[in-house]
Amino acid sequence: MAGPWFGRLVVALLIGLISVGGCDRQKQGNAQSSDSLKKVRLILNWKAEPEFGGFYAAKEQGMFAKHGLDVDIMEGGVGTPTIQMLGTGKTEFAIVSADELIIARSHGNDSLAIFAVYQMDPHAIMVHASRGFKSMADVFTKGATLGIQRGYPYALFLEKKYGFQNVRIVPSPGGDLSAFLNDPNFSQQCFVTSEPILAKRHGGDPVVFPITEEGYNPYTTVVAVQGDLLRRDPAMVQAMFDACREGWTAYLADPAPTNQVIQKLNPSMDPVMLSESAKAQEPLIRGKEAESTGIGSMTRQRWQTLANQLLDLKLIDKAPAPEECFWDGNAATSQPAGVK
Repeated sequence: MAGPWFGRLVVALLIGLISVGGCDRQKQGNAQSSDSLKKVRLILNWKAEPEFGGFYAAKEQGMFAKHGLDVDIMEGGVGTPTIQMLGTGKTEFAIVSADELIIARSHGNDSLAIFAVYQMDPHAIMVHASRGFKSMADVFTKGATLGIQRGYPYALFLEKKYGFQNVRIVPSPGGDLSAFLNDPNFSQQCFVTSEPILAKRHGGDPVVFPITEEGYNPYTTVVAVQGDLLRRDPAMVQAMFDACREGWTAYLADPAPTNQVIQKLNPSMDPVMLSESAKAQEPLIRGKEAESTGIGSMTRQRWQTLANQLLDLKLIDKAPAPEECFWDGNAATSQPAGVK
């Protein structure tokens, strides 16, 4: 499950793998072609999974190269501080969440979002159907044990809305389903594209209550860029945006070829799990905004709402203007937000 947040420590090594094949003549041609491309890095905040399928599709199917980019996709892991790495110039692009980007900007991190994969946040609370819970409120009022990371913004949002006094809070088990499968009174935070699918495959009876239905919906799996890089080379950032959109369009149309690549990078996911996860995430990607303005698009109103919520939760002292947080790359001739 993805979900690293601002402030956590690095516990995973980030390794970029580049392979070159073919006969000598092909190698020479590929080398010449590669030399003409701009080399940039995209650091993920988790291992290779369908959550990043469109980026791998863009690399494998040539969309990045078509737009003049040689993108090194680097896997992350638990605690990979992508937003900090971006802010300190250790990478050109990184995967973040909208809420951590706003929080980081409030601390002086000059990063902006350019492409949002998930229009609907995939975070949810997973409970047992046997409990008969009908809504999120039941989790906090009918007695249960809840595994959740209290420092996450959405956890603070739920605590403010419902209070935690009637539920036993324990640390989130992450992707470990042992407690959930063995205790019918145990509930836990999850990604709707991951843990519920695994729980069903292990004989569990999961029911999920999405955080979005409670009124908290930050963009997730967001491609962010260094602010300075955007100001210096908006054309290159536009190229990244266009390639990402084309890659995700291709992946959504047929995830199977790219899933084969992902499985080689992450053997823990079998073909069935990859297929089910890709299917589960599609409605999160094809939100109303994406249907009207294209995959990856964002709106000023959504950023303003999120900033106000973070201010209300006292996670920031001052809400940054939406235009400081994201770039609308839908038109190559438009002046990017945040570019002066």
